[in-house]
Amino acid sequence: MSYVDGFVVPVPKKNVAEYRKIAKKAGKVWRDHGALEYLECIADDVKVGKWTSFPRSVKLKKNETVIFSYIVYKSRAQRDKVLKNVMRDKWLAGMMDGKSMPFDAKRMIYGGFKTIVQA
Repeated sequence: MSYVDGFVVPVPKKNVAEYRKIAKKAGKVWRDHGALEYLECIADDVKVGKWTSFPRSVKLKKNETVIFSYIVYKSRAQRDKVLKNVMRDKWLAGMMDGKSMPFDAKRMIYGGFKTIVQA
């Protein structure tokens, strides 16, 4: 079964166009290095929950929106190989300083997931 890296990111609404531009380039980098799919999705029907929710998970501010992203790989081993190569990519290295990011990377949530159902 496939392996998935998932991300939830708070992005200031004024920075969505910039984020999208960077995400398109990042998606190409990941795909060039072997990822099967790369998706970046903007909140559309995402309400603030009483106890938990996507907005609460990233401490969403009034002027921000939530981006949910995921990258699909053949397996965990393939993901580790792709990620190693992606992190060496010159284009990506140039934007990984955190200060040039169009969002607060400290509030990003991410992790790797084993697929348990694939329909």
